[in-house]
Amino acid sequence: MSLPADYFDELFADNDDPWAFRTRWYEQRKRDLTLAALPRQRYARVFEPGCANGELSLCLAERCDELLCMDMSARAADLARKRLSEFPGATAVEGRLPVDWPEGKFDLIVVSEWAYYLEPALFVQVIERIAASLTEDGAVLACHWLHPIEGCPMLGREAHALLAEHLQLLPLVRHEETDFLLEMWGKQPGGIDLDEQVR
Repeated sequence: MSLPADYFDELFADNDDPWAFRTRWYEQRKRDLTLAALPRQRYARVFEPGCANGELSLCLAERCDELLCMDMSARAADLARKRLSEFPGATAVEGRLPVDWPEGKFDLIVVSEWAYYLEPALFVQVIERIAASLTEDGAVLACHWLHPIEGCPMLGREAHALLAEHLQLLPLVRHEETDFLLEMWGKQPGGIDLDEQVR
């Protein structure tokens, strides 16, 4: 069974940073690596479901014209909304996947540290929504903890295997460490256009 919204509401009830995203070096470094993995300097429209308190969201907002963040915890969505208040193109909403999937297309969808909270069958439904919501040059970036988490239906590696299988996109980036796996897939191969490169 996928973890309910109450689980996350309790985490945020008296702590606006329950995973210490803001203070732990591990989280700061992983966030920097996530941002460095993005091959484009700027994106038009980005979707970040499972945004938590908006720590990564704040960094993504600096790299795109429009950012939509979502979290199933009302408190988390509110915290992210406040963090993003200086960015007019950024929005944070409360919602549950896949039922509250947003309309429109995105050139980047970020799946960071939440897929293992879902049952595999439900996550496959989410992946189908992801694939249908990408622009012609769209990409998906995923990053997940690799160790078991008590109560979670999946491991991070299983979530990435499902993404690779069901997205059926080109692999663009893969970075694995002892603690986490970061991967990116896209509709286009990426890389530098050698014909346009300034010599």
